[in-house]
Amino acid sequence: MALDAHPLNSLGFARPPAETRVVVAMSGGVDSSVVAAMLAEEGYDVVGVTLQLYDHGAALAKKGACCAGVDIHDARRVAEEMGFPHYVLDYENIFRDAVIDEFADAYLAGATPVPCIRCNERVKFKDLLETAKDLDADCMATGHYIRRETGPAGPELHRAADTARDQSYFLFSTTREQLSYLRFPLGGLASKAETRALAERYGLSVADKPDSQDICFVPGGNYAAVIEKLRPGAAEPGEIVDADGRVLGPHPGVIHFTIGQRRGLGIGGLAEPLYVVKLDVEARRVIVGPKEMLATRIVPVREINWLGDGPFEGDARDIEVRVRSTRPPAPALLRPLSETEAEVELLSPEEGISPGQAAVFYEPGSTRVLGGGWIWRG
Repeated sequence: MALDAHPLNSLGFARPPAETRVVVAMSGGVDSSVVAAMLAEEGYDVVGVTLQLYDHGAALAKKGACCAGVDIHDARRVAEEMGFPHYVLDYENIFRDAVIDEFADAYLAGATPVPCIRCNERVKFKDLLETAKDLDADCMATGHYIRRETGPAGPELHRAADTARDQSYFLFSTTREQLSYLRFPLGGLASKAETRALAERYGLSVADKPDSQDICFVPGGNYAAVIEKLRPGAAEPGEIVDADGRVLGPHPGVIHFTIGQRRGLGIGGLAEPLYVVKLDVEARRVIVGPKEMLATRIVPVREINWLGDGPFEGDARDIEVRVRSTRPPAPALLRPLSETEAEVELLSPEEGISPGQAAVFYEPGSTRVLGGGWIWRG
């Protein structure tokens, strides 16, 4: 007589937690620490892994960003507190090649990159995920606020229950294959307060640790200083001009400006507020104009990762789209041009859309993430 199959555990495997190995990507912050502690308490075979992404000596004294020296120490301490093994992997070269160099080059080309997306795509969900498989893990868990749900055609990506913490904008490039291996235990929590309460309950030393605010390799949000260090001589001075080409003043380098910027232009005393509406890198010109010049309705997108049902190509379809991480999804029409390119028509124009940012697609009236791509010309 056949024995009944073991019921699915909380990670979706038909075996006891103790027989399920899970690698937890630990940044040293409260979110990933809670994930590791939660799974350890449930009895899973937890292995913590922290990535050293840039110079350890420079990172030791730096706070407010993930994966710095102090954060490696915090992750190791959590592992000791909860009694599971923890490894630190040196990914400095991989991170520089896959993320930092492109970040610098994108700014030099007048774009506004989102390196956290590239880090998830090219480092955490690629090299680290392969490392997890090498460790014979059944899956990899992270502290991201996003949900993975099983649909009729397989795993689907959905926005987090807490819309204020939702990180779907930064995870749109997750592939179907990666999604089948990933788990996001915090995606269903109602608030960050709930996460911190769990950290208190587990007695974690990081329970009151502040959230990271900066991009990890950009101290204090000073992008220009990082780019000048990576690409010496990149900040060539030029002119700030209006839409008709009239010179309004000098600037210290195009890398100091982003589309939609209003403050810090150094051209006060004008009749109306002016915004950066275009960056002409070759001519070293920053073009400014009134706010209405920022309004964009047609957004070209490429490098599309499609997570919807059926093939991407075909007729235009109604979607909701986010063109910046800080904005809610808005109604739009998605017109596929090829397997990896499309045109997004916003039903209401948006301001400050910049090449280098992501356009993330959502199913109308649903939490489901349909994928997304990169905005590539302004």
